[in-house]
Amino acid sequence: MTLKGEAREVALAEVQTVQSMARDETMRERLTGLVAAVDEGDVADGDDAELLESVLELGLQTGRIRAYYGPGGEQAALATLRRLPRGRTRTDSARAVTEALQALKGSQLDGVRIAAVAPGAFTLTIEADGFEAAIRLDGTGARLTSLGTGS
Repeated sequence: MTLKGEAREVALAEVQTVQSMARDETMRERLTGLVAAVDEGDVADGDDAELLESVLELGLQTGRIRAYYGPGGEQAALATLRRLPRGRTRTDSARAVTEALQALKGSQLDGVRIAAVAPGAFTLTIEADGFEAAIRLDGTGARLTSLGTGS
């Protein structure tokens, strides 16, 4: 994956920050390799991509990226994250759920519930015209867990 401009700058700064705080020698070595890849603007799929995802996810979840680089830096990091493997999976899962929910288009909305099922995981239930759709939302993405007639 090619990184340019602000996306490359934010990713490089975040990886360098995490590298400077790493206590484990093996992790520091992995981060050193990632720093070189990001600095060159070319991150290969595999270990480097997964490590970059983890670094960017941490920076985004903690608010560090927005605090240090502003909204533009946050958007650049989000765009980069969407291009990495887990980001592509999350995007694909959201698209698949959206397509499945088209079955409810034009229906009369009867009810909406959200339930916390685990830390960082929720189930959204939508009832419409006798149908019920349940969607699980968590860190891995969105998944339609059921679509059928309501009880």
